[in-house]
This record gives sequence, C-alpha cells and structure tokens, in this order.
Amino acid sequence: MKFMKLLGKAAFGMAAMGLLCGTSAQADPLPYPAKVVTLVTHSSPGGGSDVFLREMTKYLGKYIDATFVVENIQGGSGAKAMARVASADADGSVFYATTPTYIYTSLMSKPQSTYKDMQPLVNIFLDSEVIYTRTDGPYKTLQDVIDHAKKERGRWGAANPASLERQAAEQLKRAAGVTPAIVTHEGGGDMMLNVLNGTLDIGIGEIQEVRSQLDAGKITLLATFNPERIAAKPDVPTVKELGFDVTLVKFRGLAGPKGIPDATAAIWDEAVKNLLADPDYQKAYTAEVLVPQLIGHKEYSGFVDNFATTTEEFLKSTGAIK
Repeated sequence: MKFMKLLGKAAFGMAAMGLLCGTSAQADPLPYPAKVVTLVTHSSPGGGSDVFLREMTKYLGKYIDATFVVENIQGGSGAKAMARVASADADGSVFYATTPTYIYTSLMSKPQSTYKDMQPLVNIFLDSEVIYTRTDGPYKTLQDVIDHAKKERGRWGAANPASLERQAAEQLKRAAGVTPAIVTHEGGGDMMLNVLNGTLDIGIGEIQEVRSQLDAGKITLLATFNPERIAAKPDVPTVKELGFDVTLVKFRGLAGPKGIPDATAAIWDEAVKNLLADPDYQKAYTAEVLVPQLIGHKEYSGFVDNFATTTEEFLKSTGAIK
C-alpha cells in the first residue's frame, strides 16, 4: 500500500517536469527520417494500449511527416513485443507503447529483452485505472464485491500477470482481507467480455477499454485507483476513500531501440506537444479520460528508471522477486 501511494506521488511529481504547454498547431508536419513508423503494443485489439495508439495515429500524421501503423504482438506479458522493438534499427521507424507492464515483465521474468534494452522516447499521458462491473449484475458498490469475496471468494479480472492492474488487484485483496481468484488476460477486450457474461465479478483496467459498453449503460464504474477522483467522472469514488489504502497511476508513452538520435527524439518532443494541443485530439483523449502529461526524451529516461527502482523495491518487499 505504501508503494502504491509512492507511485502516485512519483508519477505526478515527475510529470510536472514535463514539457506540455499551450501551443498552436503548425501548418506543416515536421520532416522525419522514416517514411513508415510502426507502433508496437503487447496489447490485444481493444486493449488499453491498442486503443491509445490507434486513436493517436489518426492525428499524428498532421505533426510528423510519416505514415503510422499499429502492430499487435502478444505473448509473454509483453516479452515478445519488447524483443521486437529492442532488436529493430534505431532509425525512428519502430517504437513500443510503454506502460508499467514493460517494467513488471522485465523484473518478474527473464525476457529476451527488458526495459533496459530500450530507450525511453516520450511520455504522453497518465491513465486512470478503474474497477468496473456489469450494470445488470449483483454488485452496486465495491463493498458489495468485497462482501461477496469474503463469503464465496469470487473472481476478479486483470491484465496479464506482469501488469500494474494485476498488482493493484493483489494490493486490494490484501487491503480488504479477501482471497478472490485473479484471472489474467492479454487484453482488456477479452476481460470486459468475461465481466459482461458474468464469468468475472469485476474487471480492473482503463476507461477506454470499456468506453463503448460504459456509454451503452452495460458497464458501471465502481471505483478508481487514482489518488483523487477522476475529474470527468466525479461520481466515481476512489478506492482509498472507500476504506482501502491502495492508489496507483499508469503512464503511457513510447520507447524505441537504443541509439535513437537526439535529433529524432526532439522531433517527437515537438510533435507531441503540438498533438496534445490539437483541439480535435483533445476532444478524443478527454473522452477517454486520459490526462496529458508530456515528459520529453531528456527527462523520460529518469522517470522510467525511478519507476523501475521503486517497483523493484516493492516486488522484493512482497517476495515476488528476490
């Protein structure tokens, strides 16, 4: 629990060092050394990183003179996707969608490539983690879920084993004194289906993963792991205010192979600053409850290293790793 509180403070504190500021969009996209840029994610279609990348690519071409494609490489809790990116040429043509998962996977297993084999490029958003359930199900509050877990154990859904969502579920179990089965998934889309059909009591993920069903009234948000309530969802309580001292913040950015030239990274710093100020994109990411937090390439490496160090200390304290 102490670790989760530290995560929130560290993420928001480092993000405050970011470069985001108001700017007007430029008339022409910035020249770029690669004609086609592949954005790789370990997430399955419909998962948080997949949705993030695909929505961003609709607007990114206005600010970088390249064609952007999204590539889903599943397996090994992100290990296969990391290996794909780490072994690519450092010419600016291949990047990986960074989230806490690539830190957890690196620390909790022995993948071919780890976060240390990639170069952090830029952070773009902080993301809200939420607990959700089907609207027509038996659970109307988080306490209902906890009460059920005390009586019948229950089943909770989370992302792959090496993920912030999985760690959040484990922390909530500990804080609530319950032992539900945690069922992991490679993507948020599959998890949402299992919540909707009643296989899972709850799912833990991002709002963009469940947006369509949330808007349709089939999914209800029970709580957020944010340190504070989500501005766009003020009626959704935090896990902490409900009596369970667990908080977390998820970052979303990009990393590439080691050796990316500073000049190429600087293009991304400028382009993302303009992208986040784009009125059309602002509408899109605000609807997905993403908080813009630009951390440029010179600061992002320190942010990732700090997160990894804090995460490793936590995992050692719980016995998850030695």
